[in-house]
Amino acid sequence: MTLNRFIPAVMAAMLVLAGCAPTPKPVITQPTPRPHAPVAAPAKPAWQARKVVPDAVTIPGGRLHTVKPGETGIAIARAYGVDWAAVVSANRLVPPYTLEVGQQLRLPSAKAAADKLAAMTLEQRAAAFSVNIDDLITGSEPAAPKAASARPAKPGASVQTPGAPPTTTASAAPPAPGVTPLPDLGAGAPQFQWPVEGRILSTFGAKPGGRYNDGVNLKVTAGSAVRAAADGVVAYAGDAIPGFGNLLLIKHAGGWVTAYGHNEALLVVRGTRVRGGEVIARAGATGSVDTAQLHFEVRRGRTAVDPQRVLPPKG
Repeated sequence: MTLNRFIPAVMAAMLVLAGCAPTPKPVITQPTPRPHAPVAAPAKPAWQARKVVPDAVTIPGGRLHTVKPGETGIAIARAYGVDWAAVVSANRLVPPYTLEVGQQLRLPSAKAAADKLAAMTLEQRAAAFSVNIDDLITGSEPAAPKAASARPAKPGASVQTPGAPPTTTASAAPPAPGVTPLPDLGAGAPQFQWPVEGRILSTFGAKPGGRYNDGVNLKVTAGSAVRAAADGVVAYAGDAIPGFGNLLLIKHAGGWVTAYGHNEALLVVRGTRVRGGEVIARAGATGSVDTAQLHFEVRRGRTAVDPQRVLPPKG
């Protein structure tokens, strides 16, 4: 066979073999799963509360308890079976009721405390030893070392609330046309913003059946972001008050406090410094409610203030 005839024959054979060869299966490459972004753990608290050991020294007319690091006023009162308000009164404690390590608190004798408790009805005991937001504001901070406690201010100097951001005095800009100006909250007061966008379900004030709302309840979607109403420091994060579920308290400049209740999850811890607008919790329906909502309070010291008086109008 000549070369000219051999080449076409070889090519024909190759074409036949190619037609008979199995078609290769396409290689399917599985996409590499993208790792979920890590969820940031809550910041560690600046300090922790500790259990109180009732080891007071007996003195004429009562007992004397020496405050230890991390003890809170509420915990001390409960350890000795005394109402926290009674401890405040007996020791002439003044706002913001921050205890110092080494401070000595005067308490009634064990017999006097037991006699008073025995004379109470069940309802009176429940009222005396239940915890409310006032108690958390005034008696839930762990005792601080003396070096960290507030020192007497010099004449004319502004007094700062421990743990709150420094106060600043800013010139108020004139309101824009058509915008209702907010009331003057005083020099250095925070510029509050609403923690969620939802409409108001329950307003501030008296309610049927003798109830009273110290704040407002706002409609939310479960799991949605709850934001800090202003710069401040988290003073409480927990569920010590069953009716409010997962509750946050934030202390602000000028003695102002905001409260956020019924949360599904708390994303900050006691001692965390937060900025206004920062996400601090996920909304939910914990506590005494069965629909997702946020209970929101604004307080100046222990006095509850209608949030609608100090926040921008809701659209």
